[in-house]
Amino acid sequence: MNHRLSATAFALAALAVASFASAQGTATNTLVAAKVATPPSLTAGATDAAWTNAKPISISLSGGANFGGKGSTTATLKALYSGDMLYMLIQYADPTDSQQRGPFQKQADGSWKKLADPANKGGDDNVYYEDKWAFLWPINNSVKGFDQLGCGAMCHTGEGKPYGNKYTASEGEISDMWHMKGSRTAPLGNVDDQYTDHTRYDAKASPNAGRKSDPGGPEYSNMQLVGGKPAFMNKDGKAANAGGSYYIVKGQEITFDDTKFKAGDEVASFFIHPLKDDRADIKVATKWGNGVLTSVLSRKLVTGSKLDVQFSDLDAKYPFGFAAFDNAQVRHAVHFNPLYLTFAK
Repeated sequence: MNHRLSATAFALAALAVASFASAQGTATNTLVAAKVATPPSLTAGATDAAWTNAKPISISLSGGANFGGKGSTTATLKALYSGDMLYMLIQYADPTDSQQRGPFQKQADGSWKKLADPANKGGDDNVYYEDKWAFLWPINNSVKGFDQLGCGAMCHTGEGKPYGNKYTASEGEISDMWHMKGSRTAPLGNVDDQYTDHTRYDAKASPNAGRKSDPGGPEYSNMQLVGGKPAFMNKDGKAANAGGSYYIVKGQEITFDDTKFKAGDEVASFFIHPLKDDRADIKVATKWGNGVLTSVLSRKLVTGSKLDVQFSDLDAKYPFGFAAFDNAQVRHAVHFNPLYLTFAK
């Protein structure tokens, strides 16, 4: 369900996020992870006392879709580490709680159709989608140009896509990608652990170009209309736009009962699946309230996977990029300069 704020309320939320970081004295490109004895609770959000030990950085994000019509917002990041774990707090102003990803809607004549952005010319829905955010971490500093361009070093406009493709310049250049998907992975407590390599776009052989997923998926699967109706529904029988959900956890579905729904009701068009193995390395708790999206993530400092960035040297400086998506499939608001993570002793 899309809970929306007025433009004024969104502006106040954006100001609050920016002021939170600036009041604590950090406007820099380096995020310092503070060492703590007691790790934060993911579900406590920003209220956990552990976060008082960490200095935030405030980063501007622009060039995206939505975000109150501006395509831009400001994010505040914090980081902690405890034992063998890294924790990060992500907050940014977002005027809508967007979960309405391509639902089926019952029409006045009793038929069902899947809702989609009428301007979508292929993989570019900016109306019926979910909130997301993503980090990119060059593995072993392998991505050429990242220190100058940030994640822009991997972005390539056009090339058969409305918003371009993502890939690295050469074989051996790999970036770890942490992709939080608000309706597909966050409900089960996961960030999708993915990566980007040098694969070029090909409509048939590699439609996602360099964007790929670690082993351990899939995170979701689509449901088709059967006989003009959804085949399954959630056990509670609620419409998604009337207290239900826009997804079905696989294994918790029941046979669809059309008599429970009236014209205008919306129901889920996809199942979500628990991630496993390498793809399930990153845990998250995400919530939206008062115009601000808040996420807390955790991941082992060292996972051992060749597809993950390894925070094995606490004296090193780790480059990264960050982007946020407001109800947008690909049109993310991004910070165009490189950011860095370091570890306090």
